[in-house]
Amino acid sequence: MHARKDSLPASILASIRSRKKRLDAAHIEARPRSAGTLIASYNVHKCVGTDRRFDPERTSRVIHEIGADVIALQEADTRFGERTGILDLGRLERETGLIPVPVAGMAKAHGWHGNVVLFKKGLVHDVHQVKLPGLEPRGALVVEIELEEGGALRIIAAHFGLLRHSRAQQARTLVELINDRHEMPTILLGDLNEWRLGDRSSLNTFQSAFGELPPAVPSFPAGLPLLALDRIIANRKGIISEVEAHDTPLARIASDHLPIKALVDLKPVGGSHL
Repeated sequence: MHARKDSLPASILASIRSRKKRLDAAHIEARPRSAGTLIASYNVHKCVGTDRRFDPERTSRVIHEIGADVIALQEADTRFGERTGILDLGRLERETGLIPVPVAGMAKAHGWHGNVVLFKKGLVHDVHQVKLPGLEPRGALVVEIELEEGGALRIIAAHFGLLRHSRAQQARTLVELINDRHEMPTILLGDLNEWRLGDRSSLNTFQSAFGELPPAVPSFPAGLPLLALDRIIANRKGIISEVEAHDTPLARIASDHLPIKALVDLKPVGGSHL
């Protein structure tokens, strides 16, 4: 029996067609970068690639490739015990200018429940560590930063759980937090682990705080991304550009997730997200 051509969701088919059209050579020409603050999210999968090799150096090279001004990492620490950090943050700072936002109470870990926020230029005003509900140890970092280009921005870097019920709880927790602090432009980014659409999706919870969500950008699995597990969404219209995956030969093998990225421009801010 032959499978019907429309047996896959339209978004997945579009992703496959788009992937086929892109260059798949070992070298991809870099496009000129537009003005603005480049933000990115990357689940580094504890620096274990799709070839099952543990290679922090390779992960750092992907981060270098992205060239972000602000980047949120997930799974940047070991999972158990003291959750020891596995990247050479000192070397990463020397080579990229990215420095980690400080978090309290972390003796050996890079971040909070594996979440790390790094930035190049600006001034960090406030950092909150949020423990997210659910059966798995999950968390979020809330960082308020004054951008060098001007304007204050709140970054919420999160990693949601694998269980649907937990994701629903975690989304509600962040929406309550955002509603209490709605005065500042806010960007939520990270691995939200949600591939469902429609009424069953935990992403629907965010619409009250963020309005209509941007189109999904497949980022998982890295070799042939079909699912949009990673997200960048803003609570103001027009402050982020179209989200895209950082799809390079190195990124396809360094983790099971592709990084995603977008440009931030706070100049359009001047009204409600609705």
